[in-house]
Amino acid sequence: MSEQITGYIDHIIYRNEENGYTVLVLKMAGEEELTCVGTFPDITQGATIEASGSFTRHSTYGRQFQVVSFVEKAPEDALAMERYLGSGAIKGIGAALAARIVRHFGQDTLRIVEEEPERLAEVKGISEKKAREVAAQVTEKADMRRAMIFLQKYGISLNLGAKIYQKYGQSLYQVLQENPYRLAEDITGVGFKIADEIAGRIGIQPDSEYRIRSGLYYVLLQSAGEGHVYLPREELFSRASYLLDVDASYMEKHLMDMALDHKVILKQRESEVMVYPSQHYYLELNTARMLKELNIRYPQNEKQCAGRIARIEKETGTVLDEMQRKAVMAAAENGLLILTGGPGTGKTTTINAIIRFFESENAVLRLAAPTGRAAKRMTETTGYEAQTIHRMLELNGMPEEERDRQVIRFERNAENPLEADVIIIDEMSMVDIFLMHSLLLAVMTGTRLILVGDENQLPSVGPGNVLRDLIRSGQFPVVELTKIFRQAQESDIVVNAHRIHAGEPVPLDNKSRDFFFLKRYDADVIIRVLLALIKDKLPPYVEAKPSEIQVLTPMRKGALGVERLNQVLQRYLNPPDPSKKEKEVGDRLFREGDKVMQIRNDYQMEWEIRGLYGIPVDQGVGVFNGDTGILKSINEFAETAEVEFEDGRIAEYAFKQLEDLELSYAVTIHKSQGSEYPAVVIPLLTGPKMLMNRNLLYTAVTRARRCVTIVGSENAFAEMIRNEQQQTRYSSLDLRIRELCGEED
Repeated sequence: MSEQITGYIDHIIYRNEENGYTVLVLKMAGEEELTCVGTFPDITQGATIEASGSFTRHSTYGRQFQVVSFVEKAPEDALAMERYLGSGAIKGIGAALAARIVRHFGQDTLRIVEEEPERLAEVKGISEKKAREVAAQVTEKADMRRAMIFLQKYGISLNLGAKIYQKYGQSLYQVLQENPYRLAEDITGVGFKIADEIAGRIGIQPDSEYRIRSGLYYVLLQSAGEGHVYLPREELFSRASYLLDVDASYMEKHLMDMALDHKVILKQRESEVMVYPSQHYYLELNTARMLKELNIRYPQNEKQCAGRIARIEKETGTVLDEMQRKAVMAAAENGLLILTGGPGTGKTTTINAIIRFFESENAVLRLAAPTGRAAKRMTETTGYEAQTIHRMLELNGMPEEERDRQVIRFERNAENPLEADVIIIDEMSMVDIFLMHSLLLAVMTGTRLILVGDENQLPSVGPGNVLRDLIRSGQFPVVELTKIFRQAQESDIVVNAHRIHAGEPVPLDNKSRDFFFLKRYDADVIIRVLLALIKDKLPPYVEAKPSEIQVLTPMRKGALGVERLNQVLQRYLNPPDPSKKEKEVGDRLFREGDKVMQIRNDYQMEWEIRGLYGIPVDQGVGVFNGDTGILKSINEFAETAEVEFEDGRIAEYAFKQLEDLELSYAVTIHKSQGSEYPAVVIPLLTGPKMLMNRNLLYTAVTRARRCVTIVGSENAFAEMIRNEQQQTRYSSLDLRIRELCGEED
């Protein structure tokens, strides 16, 4: 139940100027002091406020009042006026000058300041110019106060209200009355749904032009979260009709208007109309153009190249097969090369041979992968330092207002390209269209670009299907490694992964040394088996710690989904302990020692790598969706937590930022892309047909280095192998490439 309090702000303990979050001390009748916390867009010491909210008790700081809304009250007497003016609320007026003003005008001070501020020049020490400056400030503060009261009438929070006022000023009244859907486009943190709620309260009609256009655009942008670069027109209309509860027949005209305004791009392919948000279309088009520019032939003396490859084989004690030699030769002959193949087909050996080939020419090489874990593995397997793509491109963070806009700023770009002769990117299936575009901007024509990946892995989390589209375009040299090497043939993980990919049955006789199937048919029994495997059986078998063994599951929800599994696994693998601090965030409980995963890209999060005695030896910015680590410490006094990621980066999270973390004892198979674990355990019972497919199972099995254990139903396992259906992903980089190369689809 909401309560109301009134008093004046004695002093401000803490204030975040970016979002208005404030901790202050309010003095009430009888001089009782109360700590208040909440969002105060523009507030100063000395101001009198009436606040609504509720009393809470903080574990460290005791009783507090959580402010939900407030109004600033005019000072009621001369003393309150003097306190207000002397607080610094009006720049240029301090305590002594405030006392003189109140002495001069007495009880009429408030009216003079608000209605005739030019008369302040009557007071000694205030010039006419200063009086005009005070007048402007008073007007601005009164305008903002009125705006905040107006916005609160429509259920708009103080924090959001401050952003709206900052953006539009006095024109906010016109914007809200005419087209509140502009908020969704102009202000970070306002999506279509918030704008739609505001519009409903203001009285905008459900079939208004603004609402339908905004809804169509919202659906397009939301589909990027499913990996789509565009949507077919009929699917767009169907989704928008469901969202807006408006018949699809209303939408054609509005879509054409959006195309005329260059908000969307329409492209025809046979009978299908493809609808792109403009920025997505031009991302694909520019990516295609840059790829075409890199695709240069560098004629080589075949005999000399063959001799150099033979020397590399002799020096390294390796024997390359025909396709591996072809890949090394193709890397020498082409500005752009795609190297693809499944597990055990010798991609790493081939990369190493390519590195040594170019090293013998004293070429400058750069190696990178999409994630920290993949980059670390690339370093280990090549002996050559690899970085994340973000790090190689020198991410420099983003302005706060652009954080949700997919605008990423890199120091390396067209004006400041990468200094390298050869760039090798691994795990290309994880690279989305945004990252690919940024990478290509920083690659000069004349630099060789070698893209390595397994096209049968799941596509990127972000929009696009870059690796598959490049291969499908048919315009670039592709070397596909298919032979499984003898050493790899000894691993049932590799052999069974290829069987799964080919749709062939997998023997479940448990005669393998690294691939096991434990038949169980009840979710609770399966969880008990998972715990026994992680705590007791697998660590000595694969020579790893329990924290290094990863549970991979197809889904988030359900009896064997990530959410339930993490709660149970946390309870048994990192149980409560008086020596371990805890922090509750929404429905999640974090405890020191927990395995955690970042679930959103944060381009501004600072991190450091520490050496001996905890001294920082490296630092940077950027923590990304899918990065995993251990929650090392929770500091209740500073309200921070420290996470050490697997590649050694340490980042400090404010408690509010912990919303961007979740437990990772179990992760979805999608989130495990690009990772490799000593052992994986996969619970399988039932799930949605679109999720329980061959591609997902293949990805899960290939995450394991030494051991795969599947616990569950053999029928579910067999059905996944048979199910070739994958969620359709609407991307068209291959079409843009073919158009530029003069080939129509």
